[in-house]
Amino acid sequence: MEIYENENDQVEAVKRFFAENGKALAVGVILGVGALIGWRYWNSHQVDSARSASLAYQNAVTAVSEGKPDSIPAAEKFAAENKNTYGALASLELAQQFVDKNELEKAAAQLQQGLADTSDENLKAVINLRLARVQVQLKQADAALKTLDTIKGEGWAAIVADLRGEALLSKGDKQGCA
Repeated sequence: MEIYENENDQVEAVKRFFAENGKALAVGVILGVGALIGWRYWNSHQVDSARSASLAYQNAVTAVSEGKPDSIPAAEKFAAENKNTYGALASLELAQQFVDKNELEKAAAQLQQGLADTSDENLKAVINLRLARVQVQLKQADAALKTLDTIKGEGWAAIVADLRGEALLSKGDKQGCA
């Protein structure tokens, strides 16, 4: 460290430092402030997007549950446009509505769409279980067995075994379902 004999030397050293490094300091400060503002804007945008998706999901599901006219097409549009967990959950709700109306082909299509929309393994397992049930009802036992093969995890083993038995029984394989 340099020792200064008087205050003027110290002032001159500071002036020299800013003359040599002033532009770099200014650019660094501007970039730092810009990055901070950009980061906060991005976080705010993410939160706003999540809130609006959540609200749209809630509105779609509530309308479907209450049986409002034109709620099914609106919910189908929501599920098709949202390739995320909300879209998958909306597909689950729509599939339930279609099963209640005995429109099993439409239910299977919604469940397939829901599978494509999510990356959550537990949600995929739930969707696959429901899809396998629908496939058994549609007399598609082989497809149901393939669907059940995609379910991983010890927590699902009992339910998978039960559905596998139903699928095998519907095929007429009494030995396999025992």
